[in-house]
Amino acid sequence: MGRKAGISDAKLFALADFESSDLFTEPEKLALRYAVILTVTPVDVPDDFFAQLRRHFSDAQLVELTSAIAWENYRARFNHAFGIEAEGFCRLPARRVER
Repeated sequence: MGRKAGISDAKLFALADFESSDLFTEPEKLALRYAVILTVTPVDVPDDFFAQLRRHFSDAQLVELTSAIAWENYRARFNHAFGIEAEGFCRLPARRVER
């Protein structure tokens, strides 16, 4: 899905280290931080962080972003509860070794 939306392999590989990557814009980093915050239990979104989100995203965008993150958390927890493993549909491409 990411590649179909035009996300480069380099950006996909950088997701794990998005905070230190210069491949992500500030709004993208905020959205990724939000995903991390919403994944932790218990969920606690500080008011000052939400204010940062509001500076970059409209109310409609925040509803959509929150819904997407919550849905993925639901699916991950549901699958975990039933021991459902990944089937390999979401794979990163093999890393190229620079020589």
